[in-house]
Formats: sequence, C-alpha cells, structure tokens
Amino acid sequence: MSAYNVYDAPLGSLVRYFDGAPKPPARFTKKLAAWQTRNGVGRLVRRQPSRERATYTAPASITLHEGDFASGSVILVTVMRTHSVDSELGFEIVERPKIGMVRVLHPIGDEEELLHLAENREAAELWLAKTGHSRCSLEEITADEVGADVVEGRAAA
Repeated sequence: MSAYNVYDAPLGSLVRYFDGAPKPPARFTKKLAAWQTRNGVGRLVRRQPSRERATYTAPASITLHEGDFASGSVILVTVMRTHSVDSELGFEIVERPKIGMVRVLHPIGDEEELLHLAENREAAELWLAKTGHSRCSLEEITADEVGADVVEGRAAA
C-alpha cells in the first residue's frame, strides 16, 4: 500500500512503514540505525494537503507519531516522522481506532492534528484537563466511520 492510501485513513490509525530490506544483525549498529529510519510503526496524527509556492510544489504528506521519551512524568523528546505521499516506502494500516474511542484534535491552520486517542470521552476530558491544552475538540469514533472504511475497502487486513 502506498502512503497515498494511508492519507485517507482515519486519524489515530496505527501505520507500519517499511522499505522491504531485511533487518540487519544487531552487531551492525550503523546499518541497523539506518534500517530503523526506514522501517517502523507510528500513529497517524496529521495529514497535510499539497502546497504550491512560487518556486516549488510540496506534495501531500502524512505525519506519524512514533513515541515519546520521558523522564518520570515529563516528556523530553517526541518522535514524529513526516512522509510524502509519493514516498517509495511501503505502508500498511495495522490497526484502526475502535468504535467508542475519542480523538483529541487540535486545529493547526485549516487542518487538525491528533494530540491524543482516548478509550472513551471521560478519559479524553481527563487528559485534556491534566495537560491544559486549549482550543481542542473531541471527536468520537462512530460505527458509521468504521463501516465506511469497510465499504470503501480501507479496512485493515
């Protein structure tokens, strides 16, 4: 599957990306580090449409949240990777958000970014109160959304 198909997936989907190369042995640390930059799993948190400027055109892209590195309860580093829809990497949707889960969305310009995916509305409201984010909206995953993915052939394998 290409990144273009993942672009249409619902925010919060778990996406695996890969280059098809076998994983090198752990003793080859540099080769392994290079392989890990082209093979991984992340949650779809943002879609950006193509942008046209006077001197270039940027293709549409997806941003995947791969994880956070924390010390205690303080997040020190957040790892996100942005991939162009015309990337040569392969992409596969591993898991879609389940019915009843709630997305915490933050507006960025005309687009929205997923800040958190909660198990239910109460957990989402608690997360919002704890983190102090403002201007966020809550969006519940409905049966209609999940059903539309199946009908349109976008269901995870």
